[in-house]
Amino acid sequence: MGRESKGFELCLPASTSNLGPGFDCFGLALKLYLTVRCTIASKAKEPCRVRTTGANENRALPRNASNLIYRAMAFAAKRENIEVPSIDMIVHNEIPLASGLGSSAAAIVAGIKLSGLVNGRDLSDQAIQNYATEFEGHPDNVTATLRGGFVASCVNNDGSVVTARFDWPANIRAVVVSPRSQLPTHVARAALPRTVTRADAVHNLQRTAVFISALAQQRYDLFQEAMRDRLHQPRRESLVPGLAEALALPQMPGLLGVALSGAGPSIVALVDANEKQIGSKIASCFSAHQIQSTVRVLDVDNEGCRVL
Repeated sequence: MGRESKGFELCLPASTSNLGPGFDCFGLALKLYLTVRCTIASKAKEPCRVRTTGANENRALPRNASNLIYRAMAFAAKRENIEVPSIDMIVHNEIPLASGLGSSAAAIVAGIKLSGLVNGRDLSDQAIQNYATEFEGHPDNVTATLRGGFVASCVNNDGSVVTARFDWPANIRAVVVSPRSQLPTHVARAALPRTVTRADAVHNLQRTAVFISALAQQRYDLFQEAMRDRLHQPRRESLVPGLAEALALPQMPGLLGVALSGAGPSIVALVDANEKQIGSKIASCFSAHQIQSTVRVLDVDNEGCRVL
């Protein structure tokens, strides 16, 4: 097969992050997907042409070199001292934009992975997560969409990313409730204070430790307390009407814990039963503010980024 006709197809999962206390370090991949078909088109006049399918909002995405996937490709190519040939892309995206479900992280990882593939260079997962974190600014979503499952991550002083990954138990699902509104990550981050108190920092450190220990020991009954947060969710309640009510929901059968999904505005509940009732309860927190929402019951994706 000549270079001109080479094509590559990737499938990348959505992700939720933070899960309460794990700010910028916890990520969980979900079975909701971005699929990208990329074909080298070296005779094309433009560097990138994009066709989109999926949700109506995706049709407004850039169809040229300003597309996030292509920008991530160019970023990684520069770091690797390689060139990106002219390409055609067909993008099918199930992940809602600006909803706290890792749509940008999936696009960034796709672009970096494709940057290597179109040049015959198979970038390592370590290189991909390093470049993706540098581009995105935090590792939680990009490491989850790349590696699948539950991932805890941190960034070394040299900028490299360290990850610890767990396969997620099949009986624990995510109920994700997304309001019919968007919350850009930069707006959600602007709401956060520059400093935190020692009491709040210790509160979150304790619960991140308990969350990982509970996952390792299958003590899912501990998730309710382990998902409580003081660093970011209280500051974002004013940006997400209904969040405070959702976080204060009383315990009910099947409900293990509730958190803001990433920077929001989606809310995620970890459950082991009773998904429909739990989704309805969280949706009612939005409807009390005259906000419609979409409820999704999602399994966790333990595979991560796949070349199809």
